[in-house]
Amino acid sequence: HAVPVIVDAYLKGIGDFDAEKALKACVATANLDNYRGIGLYKKLGYIPYNIKDEYNADNWSLSKTLEYAFDDYCIAEMARKMGKTELAEEFYKRSQNYKNVFNPATGFMQPVDDKGVFIRPFCPDDYTAHICESNGWQYLWSVPQDIRGLITLVGGKDRFAEKLDSMFTYIPAGKEDLPIFSTGMIGQYAHGNEPSHHVTYLYALAGRPERTQELVREIFDTQYKNKPDGLCGNDDCGQMSAWYMLSAMGFYPVDPVSAEYVFGAPQLPKMTLHLADGKTFTIIAENLSKEHKYVDSITLNGEPYTKKTISHEDIVKGGTLVYKMK
Repeated sequence: HAVPVIVDAYLKGIGDFDAEKALKACVATANLDNYRGIGLYKKLGYIPYNIKDEYNADNWSLSKTLEYAFDDYCIAEMARKMGKTELAEEFYKRSQNYKNVFNPATGFMQPVDDKGVFIRPFCPDDYTAHICESNGWQYLWSVPQDIRGLITLVGGKDRFAEKLDSMFTYIPAGKEDLPIFSTGMIGQYAHGNEPSHHVTYLYALAGRPERTQELVREIFDTQYKNKPDGLCGNDDCGQMSAWYMLSAMGFYPVDPVSAEYVFGAPQLPKMTLHLADGKTFTIIAENLSKEHKYVDSITLNGEPYTKKTISHEDIVKGGTLVYKMK
């Protein structure tokens, strides 16, 4: 995915590059009709699982549908920022294509054929050619651009939280032979494979921040060790480490291009970010201990802070973020 990286950099003012040229390239890649199912995606609103993809031995139809929809949202965000309203609207509409692969009968994202029929049989536990290195449990949550819309699809905040509970507690009976990339398992959550990394923070967006805080601590305690093989999975592009560093600060970007970080719980008593212009952003966790893993209150620069997220803009201004733990 080059598109989210380019858009994230542009929206955060990182890198001196030609935005017009970059956006043009992003749109061009999103419209390569003969490449990896994009033409069908544009025509049908999803990639059908029963059409052969000459570029992949694996089909990955479900994964590509969901990830193309996120890329489309990124393009829309960049176009909106640049004042290209018509282009933004086109790609915002495309970004809603994730809804086309949600099956309300099963409550999961599910592969669809070229006639619009969901694949049968379907088991969300299974690792198949239609989902890249993951299963139906793990890819259900791959809608970072519209978590509110996903909550509505699933049936509201309570049902959404129940579904999350099921993911983290469901362990199939018997000895399951997991593929090599399914590591760091907590129920069906796979911390060792990056598509799951935002999922713990979805509790906070569904009104259950304490559950996010519990799981972040559990992941720190069980999935990272101070030894040569201390990561529970492959550190693709440094993402296993990035999750650790961001989560240690007490927040994480569920939607990477939104410039908003969702609060979890800090894991170190004090951290200081040395910013490019000489400013600092200091994060303090008062009363942090193994027993005191929950956030009681937050202040930003001495003022009470009650939002679910903190903005990138607030961080790069410099200042002090204080968590009171309980």
